[in-house]
Amino acid sequence: MSQRRVHAEPAFVLHHRPFRDSSQIIEVLSRDQGTLALVARGSRSTRSKLRGLLRPFLPLSLSWVARSDLGTLTGAEAAGPPLRLEGDALLSAYYVNELILRFLHRHDPQPEIFRAYAGVVSALAGADNVAACLRDFEIDFLGQIGYALNLESEAESQQALDPAVSYRYRIDHGPVVVARGGGRLVFSGAELSAIGRREFERPEVLRAANRLLREVIDFHLGGRELNSRKVLVELHRTKLE
Repeated sequence: MSQRRVHAEPAFVLHHRPFRDSSQIIEVLSRDQGTLALVARGSRSTRSKLRGLLRPFLPLSLSWVARSDLGTLTGAEAAGPPLRLEGDALLSAYYVNELILRFLHRHDPQPEIFRAYAGVVSALAGADNVAACLRDFEIDFLGQIGYALNLESEAESQQALDPAVSYRYRIDHGPVVVARGGGRLVFSGAELSAIGRREFERPEVLRAANRLLREVIDFHLGGRELNSRKVLVELHRTKLE
């Protein structure tokens, strides 16, 4: 396989783990090369110029060389100020990182997802409503990876949703009319339409969106659990005790 060099690529670190004595492997989302893994040699050494730089949520400009699936980092510079994330916003940003790692295939360029990622991480840094930021991102992200939600029409008749009618949202199909009954995937037409309009300033719409998107994402994960979500749930449970 021929050697490929990439220079000064806009990127974010999604995850990092130690490698050998003083190196680490970083999982990266890049603008034009998609997600990939790079060895950052010596970056954990106290004398390394990279120490403290290769961390999540800091806009970076990265250079690397690759012969195989695992490349080698050759340069890194900050491309913007670090984002101030803490509490729920920080945990939510890690959740976004985990979504990216679970759903995207390596070396599949997705510049629109890179822009959406940069946007949501920046929004979380100053958000009054973290949950609304996440729901916005999840809807956009699902559409970008081919799992767009149908929040406008009944799946079988293609007629516009009736605000007064109840629908069961079939994840692989869309909303279908139900006579009555509850369940995590039953919504009124008014709720689904409001989710589609992103009316997340309304608490009842935000709760409905959370219920819908959790089920949709879990379905597409195929039973794989998100570690960051477990931490968020446990944190909120502790706050209520």
